[in-house]
Amino acid sequence: MADLSTTYMGILLKNPFIVASSSLTKTLDGVRKCAEAGAGAIVLKSLFEEQIAAETLALSKHAEDYSGYGEAYNYLQGYGMELGPLEYLNLIRDAKKAVDVPIIASLNCISSERWADYALKLENAGADAIELNVGLMPTLAKQEGPAIVDQYLRILHSVKTLVNIPIAMKVGPYFTSFANFADRLTQDRAEAPAYSVGWFGKNKEIGQTTWKGANGLVLFNRFYKFDIDIDNLELIHGNPYSTQEEIHYTLRWLSLLTGKVSCDLGASTGIHSGQDAIKAILAGAKVVQLCSTLFVNGLDQISTIKQEMSEWMKAKGYAKLCDFRGRMSQAQSKNPSDHERLQYIKLFVGVD
Repeated sequence: MADLSTTYMGILLKNPFIVASSSLTKTLDGVRKCAEAGAGAIVLKSLFEEQIAAETLALSKHAEDYSGYGEAYNYLQGYGMELGPLEYLNLIRDAKKAVDVPIIASLNCISSERWADYALKLENAGADAIELNVGLMPTLAKQEGPAIVDQYLRILHSVKTLVNIPIAMKVGPYFTSFANFADRLTQDRAEAPAYSVGWFGKNKEIGQTTWKGANGLVLFNRFYKFDIDIDNLELIHGNPYSTQEEIHYTLRWLSLLTGKVSCDLGASTGIHSGQDAIKAILAGAKVVQLCSTLFVNGLDQISTIKQEMSEWMKAKGYAKLCDFRGRMSQAQSKNPSDHERLQYIKLFVGVD
């Protein structure tokens, strides 16, 4: 039997297959089922910044009745910040008792304002690691690209300065220079972000400090598709599930970044089968996140993918994942250009 064990951000996993943050992992029962199905680790459904903001606003309105009573007013305002994650913290505690696989908390955030405080609460609740699922929509016409990168760095830094457990960044692919962005996210360096304009366009003084890099980088966050209902004139979402066709961009950047960034890489989006998972590890992934395929095929798909990988490894003579991890990365390639423009040229003009 092939040895599928691996480490991810310093955490030992029985296998590289992680159930991604989704409704599958939002309850204790769901966490149990994922663990029983053979998951190597579980990322809990994200705690959204907007959830906290909405509940805080509701309590703040109630607190206005006590505005003349400073102590009561401050208590209600503070309680608004505590209420949102209460059930989430309990889920972490209960999950740690119920299953024997690592539990990774997930924060879906767009700012660093007070949000990092929750990361410390997640650590204290027993989370083995935290995944920062950051998805900024660059809709401000006067906001330049470096300001968006700056915001990602600020969010990461604000969390890294408070917690000791590993931090993974799950990001989308839409950056002008993704290789540079990945490098800045994952390197420890004594510098502030290059751009001094905050998310809301306010200039901020940035002091020199040590910026800690992410322990893991998950490629890629998949943004839900935007659609329009022309009959009811309403905004709706498109198909929420990925397809196998979406794996190609993930594979390319895994293969390009392997050996060039100082953190573990995780594969996400477009991974539906054992073959897909094998490709991701050949490209350099330490772990593979599964989501859409579990909704489509059920949690038994975890065992199917594990079996497919084990059989492939046996046929190829590989005993451990490290025997073939990154073998198809650019760093280990005899022809590095094959990972860039050469594939495009071969496809359209038939260059040998």
